Amino acid sequence: MITSRQNAKAKLVHSLLTRARERKSEAAFVAEGVRLVEEAANSGWAVRLLIYAEGLSGRGLELVEALRARRVDIERSSAELLQWLSDTETSQGLLAVIEQQTLPFPEHPDFLLIPDQIRDPGNLGTLLRSAEAAGVQAVLLPPATADAFSPKAVRAGMGAHFRLPIQVMDWAQIRTHAEGLSVLLADTVGTSAWETDLRQPLALIVGGEASGASADAKAFANHSVAIPMRSTTESLNAAVAGSVLMFEVARQRAAASSCPH
Repeated sequence: MITSRQNAKAKLVHSLLTRARERKSEAAFVAEGVRLVEEAANSGWAVRLLIYAEGLSGRGLELVEALRARRVDIERSSAELLQWLSDTETSQGLLAVIEQQTLPFPEHPDFLLIPDQIRDPGNLGTLLRSAEAAGVQAVLLPPATADAFSPKAVRAGMGAHFRLPIQVMDWAQIRTHAEGLSVLLADTVGTSAWETDLRQPLALIVGGEASGASADAKAFANHSVAIPMRSTTESLNAAVAGSVLMFEVARQRAAASSCPH
């Protein structure tokens, strides 16, 4: 049973939770809570270490035993230590170190998301969750965007990380991977999304909360789209705006596929 903050495994978890550099060097990140760890395990992501505390729910204990059968390294911890390790206000009683994977990029993508300079990890995670639900095939992360595998982003993603290809790229690489696609920039000044043909193969750029899209993003985009709003509303949160636009893409494509030819 782990009770000390000086324990090597506890120190590893703490470093992965608090430092992006450690996540990169270890090629691992932390998922907290029964549901997220279940999502990782069910999606085939390797669990390097599982730590749980006394008082874990029955569903959580079933997960512990299922992972024990897979020969995962499992440690029991005091509730106090797990709370110290947890990135949440109240620990859910279980966390896991997950080995990071790079899911394969689709061969012929027709719907990509580029979250540009999204610095709030919660907003980034929400965009990833919406992207998976709306049918985005891959997410390309440009420079100056938050770490998609930070604790807050992983929680907000609600399992999207384990099924959606997410790749960090520079703009030259992004241009290569988005070749042949129409590149649309979400902007408050642009053509209404309701009046834009979003059935075409496209990459959607959503700019950051504070300063919007970067100069590289603006130079790459060939069209701007806006969400029609009441004149009293200046703008939407980046995660909300991106989600609205991604589901408008999904709506238009579903309507087109259901129309008789």
